[in-house]
Amino acid sequence: MSIVGGISGSGHSSTSLSFARWKVLEFDHQVFLLCLAFYCVLGSTFFWILIQYLRLRRRSTAEEARILALPLPADSGLPNILVQLPTFNEGTLIRRAAKAAANLDWPRQLLHVQVLDDSTDGSVVHSERAVADLRDQGIDALLLHRPNRDGFKAGALAGGLLHSDAPYVAILDVDYLPKPDFLRDCMRALLDDPRLALAQARCDYLNGDENLVTGVQQRILDAHFAVEQAARSWSGQIVPSNGTCGIWRRAAIDEAGGWQGDTLAEDMDLSYRVQLRGWRTLFLASVTVPGELPNTFQNWRRQQFRWTKGSAEVTRKILAAVWRSPLTLNQKVVSTLHLGGGLFGFVFGLTFVTGAIDIAWGTGLTGFALALILILAAEVIVGPGLLQLVGQKCARGAAILPELRRLPLVTVLRLAVGLANLGGAIEALFGRGTPFVGTPKEGGTSDPVTAASLSSHVARPES
Repeated sequence: MSIVGGISGSGHSSTSLSFARWKVLEFDHQVFLLCLAFYCVLGSTFFWILIQYLRLRRRSTAEEARILALPLPADSGLPNILVQLPTFNEGTLIRRAAKAAANLDWPRQLLHVQVLDDSTDGSVVHSERAVADLRDQGIDALLLHRPNRDGFKAGALAGGLLHSDAPYVAILDVDYLPKPDFLRDCMRALLDDPRLALAQARCDYLNGDENLVTGVQQRILDAHFAVEQAARSWSGQIVPSNGTCGIWRRAAIDEAGGWQGDTLAEDMDLSYRVQLRGWRTLFLASVTVPGELPNTFQNWRRQQFRWTKGSAEVTRKILAAVWRSPLTLNQKVVSTLHLGGGLFGFVFGLTFVTGAIDIAWGTGLTGFALALILILAAEVIVGPGLLQLVGQKCARGAAILPELRRLPLVTVLRLAVGLANLGGAIEALFGRGTPFVGTPKEGGTSDPVTAASLSSHVARPES
């Protein structure tokens, strides 16, 4: 009896084990499918952005032209503006940036400049000279050199605000060189709309044709700045700040809790917090500010790692607040899809693991899973490709055929950099912090007047 009982018990145990194994593999397969579906939904946003851009472009460019034609008060009625120039170990760029700030068309008595230097390599000597040059021209200029880097760039910007009560704050990274009319263009929008928190100009590039790496970046970033940012702004969605080349209303910064250094994307973080409180932002697609792109693959990858990890950190911090906010359902969904990009690294890892288990021990690639993979592949290749072509056509006036020839290489390098930086997104979601590491720039164009002339050649929007 004991033998029979033992055999019977063993058979029951084996059956239970098989059933448990089947349930685990079934669960794994469902997670694998959910991950693929998540990616397909994210990929569809490329096409949504393109549709919004093409649908709204004529009307929105006409409205932008109207805003840029608005009259400003007489100089005596203009407000004080603080121009902040944050820098970290960029000695070769600081004096050039200060010269560009001095060329800004704004009454001298109302223009205030702060060089926020967190450098650790002796670059502060260049900052001291830059501030001295500004003061010699009658501009109120201040150097703030912190003994530590608490909060990184956000900490430097917040520290600068403690030394100023100007109601408007322009932020310009030192590798960007604004045209003289930058302040007047952006201020027309801010003075016209008291609930506008940020007037954001479009980032442009001085060295897009320097080499293969900068050429690829220009095409990827034109798709983002010239097409995606414009489409989000024109369709009434939350628009993240670019971190530079924009003017903030000080009241909006203060109301949202100020600059916070708990993410590597302090600009995106503040943008969301401000807009969740009911403030608006405006992207000015035709107001361009040229800057420098990293000119080596290593520096580009380092920059993208910071951006990828910073986005994921903001997703972790902000996503729940989006759904608690008074945003419309449409805005909440679109914002969730935007922030969902920050989950890319974590979901990629989960997809890889569950997919490997499914193929090795489970059902293998079912027809449904294969269909999702094919849809995703088409989205990842076609969606960004279309945005890049439209970006080059609309922002650069480029011919489509030469851009089509470049597209495969741009796509390969874009995917390579994205995959190389997946670890940053995964680290962010698990709360692992890393220091803010700036991207080295060389300052190849020494004259800010010449640099401004190299900006995008696209004319103002047609009215």
